[in-house]
Amino acid sequence: MTATDAAPLTRPDLVGSFGMTASTHWVSTAVAQSVLERGGNAFDAVVAAGFVMHVVEPHLNGPGGDLVALLAPAGGDVRVVSGQGPAPRRATIEHYRSLGLDSVPGSGALAAAVPGAVEAWLWMLREHGTWDVADVLEYAVHYADVGQPLAPQASAVIETMAPHFVEHWPTSADQWLTGGRVPAPGDVVAIPAYAATLRRLLAAAGRGDRASRIEAVGREWRTGFVAHAVESAAAQTQRHSNGHDYAGVIDAADLAALEIRAEVPQTFDFRGATVCKAAFWSQGPVLLQALAILDNFDGPDLDPGTERGAHTIIEALKLAMADRDAFYGEAYAAADLRRLLTPEYAKTRAALIAEEASAEWRPGVLEHLAAYTPPLHTADPAASGIGTGEPTVRTTGETRGDTVHLDVVDRWGNMVSATPSGGWLQSNPTIPELGFCLGTRLQMTWLDERSPAALMPGRRPRTTLSPTILRHGGTTTTALGSPGGDQQDQWQLLYLLRTIVGGRTPQEAIDAPMFHTTAATQSFWPREWTPRGVVVEQRLGPDVIAGLRRRGHEVTVSGPWSLGRLSTVARDPRTGLVSAAANPRGEQGYAAGR
Repeated sequence: MTATDAAPLTRPDLVGSFGMTASTHWVSTAVAQSVLERGGNAFDAVVAAGFVMHVVEPHLNGPGGDLVALLAPAGGDVRVVSGQGPAPRRATIEHYRSLGLDSVPGSGALAAAVPGAVEAWLWMLREHGTWDVADVLEYAVHYADVGQPLAPQASAVIETMAPHFVEHWPTSADQWLTGGRVPAPGDVVAIPAYAATLRRLLAAAGRGDRASRIEAVGREWRTGFVAHAVESAAAQTQRHSNGHDYAGVIDAADLAALEIRAEVPQTFDFRGATVCKAAFWSQGPVLLQALAILDNFDGPDLDPGTERGAHTIIEALKLAMADRDAFYGEAYAAADLRRLLTPEYAKTRAALIAEEASAEWRPGVLEHLAAYTPPLHTADPAASGIGTGEPTVRTTGETRGDTVHLDVVDRWGNMVSATPSGGWLQSNPTIPELGFCLGTRLQMTWLDERSPAALMPGRRPRTTLSPTILRHGGTTTTALGSPGGDQQDQWQLLYLLRTIVGGRTPQEAIDAPMFHTTAATQSFWPREWTPRGVVVEQRLGPDVIAGLRRRGHEVTVSGPWSLGRLSTVARDPRTGLVSAAANPRGEQGYAAGR
């Protein structure tokens, strides 16, 4: 272990024999553990906690957003659940260009994909849970009714958005400002309109069996009052991030057409672990590609706490991210993109890593597939936009927040890793009768037909949401993930190298100094690219930071505890013991269990 990684742990590694939960907010962790204690399984627990996340971290996710989850039923295969809704049927490049746009705005109804999070949670509950939908949603109804003390970051987001709310999004001002005042950290904030929405959905459940009741709630969401309220709200002209006013294109028919998909994951075997990720419609294979490239290295090259290791890891990530920008998306079949994960391809990529930092954007070559070159806009530290982007870490190192993440393992060995996001309170005007707003995932698409991630009706935008599951010898052992937009797989890579190669415990790996590269086209507005950019936590150490700069990296030093939001749960198949660890940064994430 390097000196920079050797600080005392902020939290213990939790180990028990019953069940473990971990998330980016302690209330959701407590809710998930409560479900386990009351006899529910991991899927009941994660769904209950997921709906609670809408209430306790509304600046980071919401019912109008999306999610990606990896499910591993005990003794079964890993499956990816895509709660990433597609572009609406009227969301065409031609329409957006007719409005004078050359990119999808970062906030406003034109950026809204079809909401997929709620339907994905309900699908998980119906297919793999055991509880009735009313029992699962009871927790979220409670918190939406009575409120929850507002976290400092949520208060700061509302304060930033307040003038915009008052001038342009009055329904959001009505919901988030208390008598015209920004609620202070610690103020109890309720969302009664969302509680009413959940009650109306439950009223539609009827008196059938468990599965039919869950399906009835989903049907009411897709075709009933929620869908019609979404259509009505989106049809109204509203202010977007570029300072202009437009109506949206999403309507009730788009919600009615949504189908939740369960898919086979993409995998890569690395040093005894099979790493499972969502396919190339997400950025998940970036982690697999980076591992494949780094599998050609050993020793100090794989130690994130050294100058040599950090440099090698950064350069591998830049190559994997370049392939993401060139090839990932639903335009190309996953079978055609699998070559990106082969040892032969990875070896050619590894050979490009030199002693100096690269300043080039270097995608690889795939036979019969055109590599798309996105506009490479150099980062502008002054760039900003009200409500835009994912609330994550800017290229300058400034923290804007995160999305959310949850992991659960139960006593039977069921395991789930889920990353919900989108629909945060700053993305769109609040729909008053629903108590939430739409998301902005379409900003990740391109208004360029040549891009494999081009905007197209019915096509999923390429999402950054990227949970992970590990298997050993055909048995699921670990679920992990992190918020953080383009950084999600980068921070997870450091975790895997520290645990699989370095032998650190989960909490040691989470606590260790984090870094990431910004030498990729950022997925969120304003789509910046910093050719040699690297953001590091101060704790990485002056020697490592100076060494990276000598190699030509443009290093931004962020706060000592500012990067990375990882959490994880695990199960040892030899002993049946379960474990968990969570991120201390921001003082919101916690693990629990016994």
